[in-house]
Parts: sequence; structure tokens; C-alpha cells
Amino acid sequence: MGSIKMCQMMLFFAVLSAVLAVTSGTNSTDSYWLLRIKSELVDPVGVLASWYSRTNSCSWKGVVCSDDQLHIIGLNLSGSGLSGSISPEFSHLTSLQTLDLSSNNFTGSIPPELGLLQNLRELLLYSNYLSGKIPTEIGLLKKLQVLRIGDNMLVDEITPSIGNLTELRVLGLAYCQLTGSIPAAIGDLKNLQFLDLQKNSLSSVIPEEIQGCVELQNFAASNNKLEGEIPASLGNLKSLQILNLANNSLSGSIPLELSGLSNLKYLNLLGNRLSGKIPSELNQLEQLQQLDLSSNNLSGTINLLNTQLKSLEALVLFDNLLTGSIPSNFCTSSSSLQQLFLAQNKLSGNFPLELLNCPSIRQLDLSGNSFGGVLPPALEKLENLTDLLLNNNSFSGKLPREIGNMSSLETLYLFDNTFTGSIPVEIGKLQKLSSIYLYDNQLSGKIPREITNCSSLSEIDFFGNHFMGSIPATIGKLINLVFLQLRQNDLSGPIPPSLGYCKKLHTLALADNKLSGSLPPTFRFLSELRLFSLYNNSLEGPLPESLFLLKKLGIINFSHNRFSGSILPLLGSDFLTLLDLTNNSFSGPIPSRLAMSKNLTRLRLAHNLLTGNISSEYGQLKELKFLDLSFNNFTGEVVPELSNCKKLEHVLLSNNRFNGMIPSWLGGLQKLGELDLSFNFFHGTVPAELGQCSRLLKLSLNDNSLSGEIPPEMGNLTSLNVLDLQRNNLSGQIPSTLQQCKKLYELRLSENSLTGSIPSELGTLTELQVILDLSRNLFSGEIPSSLENLMKLESLNLSCNQLQGQVPPSLGKLTSLHMLDLSNNHLRGQLPSTFSEFPLSSFMGNDKLCGPPLESCSEYTGQEQKRLSNTAVAGIIVAIVFTSTLICLVLLYIMVRIWCTWRKVMILSSESGGTEHNMEEEKWDYGDEKKRKGEYWKVNTMALVPSKEEQNLSSPTCIFQLKMDSETMVGQGDVF
Repeated sequence: MGSIKMCQMMLFFAVLSAVLAVTSGTNSTDSYWLLRIKSELVDPVGVLASWYSRTNSCSWKGVVCSDDQLHIIGLNLSGSGLSGSISPEFSHLTSLQTLDLSSNNFTGSIPPELGLLQNLRELLLYSNYLSGKIPTEIGLLKKLQVLRIGDNMLVDEITPSIGNLTELRVLGLAYCQLTGSIPAAIGDLKNLQFLDLQKNSLSSVIPEEIQGCVELQNFAASNNKLEGEIPASLGNLKSLQILNLANNSLSGSIPLELSGLSNLKYLNLLGNRLSGKIPSELNQLEQLQQLDLSSNNLSGTINLLNTQLKSLEALVLFDNLLTGSIPSNFCTSSSSLQQLFLAQNKLSGNFPLELLNCPSIRQLDLSGNSFGGVLPPALEKLENLTDLLLNNNSFSGKLPREIGNMSSLETLYLFDNTFTGSIPVEIGKLQKLSSIYLYDNQLSGKIPREITNCSSLSEIDFFGNHFMGSIPATIGKLINLVFLQLRQNDLSGPIPPSLGYCKKLHTLALADNKLSGSLPPTFRFLSELRLFSLYNNSLEGPLPESLFLLKKLGIINFSHNRFSGSILPLLGSDFLTLLDLTNNSFSGPIPSRLAMSKNLTRLRLAHNLLTGNISSEYGQLKELKFLDLSFNNFTGEVVPELSNCKKLEHVLLSNNRFNGMIPSWLGGLQKLGELDLSFNFFHGTVPAELGQCSRLLKLSLNDNSLSGEIPPEMGNLTSLNVLDLQRNNLSGQIPSTLQQCKKLYELRLSENSLTGSIPSELGTLTELQVILDLSRNLFSGEIPSSLENLMKLESLNLSCNQLQGQVPPSLGKLTSLHMLDLSNNHLRGQLPSTFSEFPLSSFMGNDKLCGPPLESCSEYTGQEQKRLSNTAVAGIIVAIVFTSTLICLVLLYIMVRIWCTWRKVMILSSESGGTEHNMEEEKWDYGDEKKRKGEYWKVNTMALVPSKEEQNLSSPTCIFQLKMDSETMVGQGDVF
């Protein structure tokens, strides 16, 4: 209990001391609350340093006291750099009439307690970071005349309690995040003069009740989501001077009642959906100074006359559907019109000469219409004209020399017309000319050196004409030149050295010409250069080393020239975002300095003579999206540090000497859309991790030494358009998962060792168009009939495989096919009739195919039958030969037997003596042939058989007997 009393006493003395501390001021209570508020704020610059208890609070910075110094009636702390929240304790300053906390860094919500400040007349809280809703208690401030709480982060609807602020004259709620509709209670604010609701998300229609704001002078509700028609009741706001309803979704026609706003000076209805004609009644707005009806759907002719709108200074009607021409009585010499913007309509005819009666015009924009004809020389009458925009029309002919007399001209836009001829030398008299855009015309001749007398020129764009000759040697006189675009002309010769003295140049584009020679060393002075484009010329030689001094270069494109040597001079800038040196003769390694270009997004060095490895330092290029090193002499492996370049979308390394295995970390490049590693020396398998590159559109691994099977993970590449794996050593079957690549329009798997049958699932790849090439593999089986579904296919190559069976007749439905090769397989049967248009070579090497363009199947069948008859004949011949041979052998045997028998007869005849023998021989020779030596032969069908009398002589001893008889005969001979 004692401790509680002690705490109470301490609290009492603390309060007492605070009260005594502020009694030295004139208003102790208000001072006390101000000090309390100060203690809650952050005051970085010491604005509230004068706020301390020993001084008079009326002397404090921002404090306003009443005349009798008894009450604080105003507090103005605008733009003091204060932060923190707005304290509810402001509610204790009950005499406060003005509270201005605008343009600070206050956060939090608007405290509802402010509704207790019954004497408050001005509440200014705009340009802070306040959030939350507008408190309903605001409606309690009955004496409030000014409420400006815009430019905060306030949300939700506008509280209807605002309708209770009947003394309110200014209501500023712009630049917040308010939603809902404009409350109908707003019509109760009879004294409201200024209503600003711009830059919110207010929707619905403009309430008819707004006509109750009879004192309203300024109504701005642009950049919301208001819809419906513009209420005709706005015509009752006779005090209205400014009406801004731009950039909403208002529709319908412009109400005629607006013509009754006799005090209206500014009418802005741009960026809505208004339609119909522009009411001619608007000509009654004699006080109108600015009228903007642009970006709507207004149609009809222009019927607004400056002869009646005598105060009109700006008429903006661009981006509508207006037709016809400008009326002849559009304006007079006493006109006040300074700005006339009629761009992007459907106006037609020649240049409107009626405008020459408006000498006051300073800005004239007729671009994006259908005006044609030549420009009148009398154009020089517009002597006050500063901006002439006639681009995107159909003007033709030569540029008038009189244009050089328009001495006030600063901007001249004549691009995208059909002007011909040369630029008049009189253009050099336009000393104030800062921008001249003549691109996309048919101008020719030389660029006049007189143009270099236009000392104010900062922008020149002559793109897409036929200018020839050299760039003026005196171009260095244009010391204010920032932008020079001469691309796509026929300029030739060297780049003038004086160009290096245009030291303010940001953009230098000389591409697509016939420029030659080397780069002048004076380019070292172009220290502000951001874009340097020289591609498609004939520039040559090594680059000046002094280019390394250009530290602000962001885009360099020197592609398709003849530059040589090192690329180091182009790497001095740390701000490079694009470097394209394609198709030159640069040599040597890529300098490691390139790794300092941390913002580099596109690196294209293809078709050069660069050598060496890819440095591991390039892994620091984490913004890189496009990498093209193809067609060089790079060697080594692809370094793993490139895996840090997670934003890579294109990796093109083809036609080099890279080796090793294709890195698996490529599968971690989730944004990769194109990968081309073709024509290198990569070996090993195709990494399955590539299947993780879900955005991949093109995969080219052809012409390497890859082996193994095609990983089934390839089927995960559902966005793939091109798959090229040809000319490797791949084996196995085509994975069935490939059917998931539904967007494939080019599939090349030729010249591998793939086996198995062609998957029928390939028939589901209905987007295949360019080619399906499976040639020179080991595929077997039949051609799947499902290929009939590839209706977009233009080229099909299945040659040099081991395919069998018939060609499916349904393939004849492939009407888009213009190249077909089925040669060198084992196909048979009739070809589809539609294949007759293909050359004979498409089917050669298939012995059993028939039908046009091969021989007809009927002839083929006849030949088969003919070949069968010949076989039969051959069989018969063989049988005849065999039989004949057998008969001959039998006959030969018989003849041998006859001979043997004859020999035995001769021997027996010799045994009967010589005289008898001789006599008998004569009888044999000349006598009866049927009787020989007293013997008769019996003949049967197979052999000659001797008589029975002689059969006994046939014995095994006959030979020996013959021998003995011979010896006896010899002996007898010796006796003779």
C-alpha cells in the first residue's frame, strides 16, 4: 500500500512540474499539448527547436495565436520534414482554426479525434503517407471551409458525412486510392468552389446531385473509372470555369447543355469513350481557352470555328474518327489559336491552306491522317510556328525551299511520307531548329553541308531514305547534336573525323550504308555516347585503342563489317547491355575485362576468328540473356561458372571446337529457350537434366559424337519446336515420351544407330511441319499408319533403314508433303496414288514396291508370272537334259558291250588257222553280212547275244587262252 501511495505522489509532482513549466507562456494548456505532440514526432532538421517550455508559445515556429495572445488558432508546419503519426492530442487545441501538416512524412491514419476541433476552418494534410479511411468524424467540422487531404494513401469510399460540411469551399481528395462512387451528398455543398478528385479509382456514374454545387468553379475528376454518360445537369453549374473528366470510361455523346457554361475556360474530356459528332453548340463558349476532346470515338467533320471561339488558344482533337477537311472559315488573322492538334484521325485532302490564316499558331500537328499532295510554298506565312508535325501522311513531291524562311521553327517532323528530291540548302537558315525527322521517305541526293549551320540541332533522323555521297565533313560544327540517325541509306566513303567533335552525342547510328575505311581516332571525344551502331557497312581495320575511353557506352553493334584485331577497345564501359560484333574478323581470346560489364544482356560474337576458352569469369554476367559464340575457333569445355547466368535464354556455341561432355547444369537454366551446341566435339550422353528446361524451344545437338540413348526426359520439353540430334552415335529406340512434345515442328534424328520400330506415337505430333527425318538409322518394322495425322508435314525422310511391309495408303493424305524419301528399305506393295508426283529416287532400293512413279503393279504382276513360267521351263529343260544324259549313258553302255563281244569273236576266229582265217575274212568282207564265221547273231531289244554254240566259249579262261594263242602264232611266224 505504501508503494502505491509513493507512486501516486510521484505522478502528482510530475504533472505539477509540467504545469509549472508551461505557466510562463500565455496559454499554458495549449503549450502543454503542443509539447506533448512534439515529443511524439521525429524532427530531423530541428524545425521544432524553438518549442520549449520557457518561452512564449506564440513565438514558436509555425504557431499562430489569437490577437489577445490567449489562444493558439493556427499551426503551420508544412514542408518541415516531420515524420511519425498525427497525434490524437491535436484535438485538445480547441481554438485551432488552421491545421497545416502538408508535405511532410506523416504515416498512419487520420485520427477521428480531429472531429472535435469545432472551430477548425482549414485542414491541410495533403502530400504525406497517410493511410486508412477518411474518418466519418470529419463531417463534424461544421465550420470547415478548406479540406485538402489528397496525395496520400487513403483508401475505401469517400465518407458521405462530407455532405455535412456546408461551409466547405475547397475539397481536395486527389492522388489517393479512393474507391466507390462519388457520394450524392456532395450536392449538399452549396458553397463548394473547388472539387478535386483526380487520380483515384472512383467508379460508377457522376451523380446528378452535383448540380447542387451551384458555386462550383473547378471540377476535376480525371484518371478514375467513372462510367456512364456525362450528366446534362453539369450545364447548370454556371460558375464552372474548369471541367476535367479526362481518362475515365465515360460514354455517349457530348451533352449540348455544356454549351451553356458561359464562364468555362478549360474543358478536358480526353481518353474516354465518347462518340457521335462534336456539337457545333460548343462554338458558343466564348471564354473557352483550351478544349481537349482527344482519344475518344468522335466522328463527323470538324465544326468548331476559331472565328467564334475567339479566346481559344489550344484545340486538341487527336486520336478520333474525324473525317473531311478543315473548314474554310476555321480562323482569322486575329485568332488567338496557338496549338492545333488534329493527329490520328481520318482527315484528308491537300495541306489545309485555311490554316495559313492563323499566323498565331505555334504548334501544328496534322500527323497520322490521310493528307496528301505537295507542301505549299506559302507555308512560310506561319511565321510563329515552332513545331510542324506532318508525319505519317501521304505528302509527296519536293520539300519547298521556303521552309527555310520559317525562322521560329524548332521541330520539323515529316517522316513516313513519300517526299522525293533532295533537302533544300535553305534549311541551313533555321537557326532555332533543334529536331528534324525525315525518316521513311524517298529523299535522295547528298545531305547538304548547309544543314551543319543549324547550330541548335540536337536531333537528326534521316533513316530509310536514299541519301548518297559522304557524310558532310563539317558535321562537327553541330556541337549540340545528341541524336544522329543515318541508318539505311546509300552513304559511302569514310566517317568524317569531325564527327568526333559532337561531344554531346548520345546516339550514333550509321548502320546499313556503304561506309568504308577505319574509325577516326577523334571518336575518343564522344564521352557521352550511349548507343554506337555501325552494322552492315564495309568498315575495316583494327579498332582505335582510344575507344576504351568511352565509359558510358551501353549498346554497341558493329556486326557485318570487316573489323579485325582485338575487341578490347570496346570494353571500357561498365554499362554495356548489348555487344554485337557478328560477322567480322576479330581475333584472339575474349578479354577478361568483359566480365566487368555486369549489366550485359546480349553478347553476340559469332562468325569471327576468336580463339581460346570461355573464361570462368563470365559467370559474373548474371544479367546475360543472349550468348552467341558460334562459328569461331573456341576450344575446351563449357565452364560450370556459366551456370550462374540464370537469366540465359539463348546459348549458341555451334561450329567451334568445344569438347567434353554436355554439362548437366544446363538443365538449371530455367529460362533457356534456345540451345545450339552443334558441330563441335562433345561426347558422352545427352544429359537427362535438359528435360528440366521447360521453356526450351530449340535444341540442336547435331554433328557431335554423342552416344547412348535419347533420354525419355526429352518428353518434358513440352514447348519444344525444334529437336535436332542428327549425325551422332545415338542408339536405342525413340522414347515414347517424345509424344508429349506437341509443339514440335521440326524433328531430325538421322544418321545415328537408332533401332526398333518407328513409334506410332509420332503421329500425335500434329504440329510437325518443316521435316521429320529418321533416315540412315536401323529402324525396322512397318511405317506406322498414324503418320497420316501429320497434315502440316512438308518433308518426310525415312530412307536407308530396314523398314518392311507396305507403305500405308493413308499417307497419301499428307497434302502438304513436298519432299519424300523412302528409298533403300525393304518396303513392298503399291504406293499411294498421290506419291506419283515424287521423283523415282524417293523409292529406289525397295525391290517390291510398285505403282507410279515406279512401274505399274499390273506389269509387276505379269513379270512375276513370267518369271514363274521361266522357272517351269527351266525345270523342264533340266529334266530333259537329265533324261537325255541318262539315255546317252545307256547307249554308251550298249556300245561298249558290243565292242567287247566283237573282240571276243575276233579272238575265236583267229584260232581256226591262217588260210581258213583269210578265206573267211574275205567272206566277211564281201559275203553275206548276216553270217560271220559260220555264226549267227541273235538280236533282242537291249543287246546282241551270240548263238548257243558260242556260249560255251565264254569262260573265265578265255583271256589266258588268248594269250597262249598269240604266242603260238608268233612262234609260227618265226618259222616262216
